[in-house]
Amino acid sequence: VQLVESGGGLVLAGGSLRLSCTDSGPTFRNYAMGWFRQAPGKEQEFVAVINFNGETTLYSNSVQGRFTISRDNAESTAYLQMDSLKPEDTAIYYCAGRIGVAADYATPAAYRYWGQGTQVTVAS
Repeated sequence: VQLVESGGGLVLAGGSLRLSCTDSGPTFRNYAMGWFRQAPGKEQEFVAVINFNGETTLYSNSVQGRFTISRDNAESTAYLQMDSLKPEDTAIYYCAGRIGVAADYATPAAYRYWGQGTQVTVAS
């Protein structure tokens, strides 16, 4: 599994961005995919997770209703659609893969595979 994020950038508050996370390997469809973020000087924070077939999605309270996670297994890609962005959403965003979605879905250590991250900056 090799995960590569893209789609980050600079956007004004209230704007939108869509992040992509593509796997170069053949096993993407077997993994639940999560998104995490880390702002300067802060701990890594859970954002959202989607199970292997897209039927289950979970979000942090801070992004619920503004962000949407999805996946296209035929394209081996997971997405994070981010709308109504706020300056506090500024962070490096990482995608991560794991087997299954369990009670520890918000715990970074529970994910086996990680991308390199993509910077999202929201200007006020």
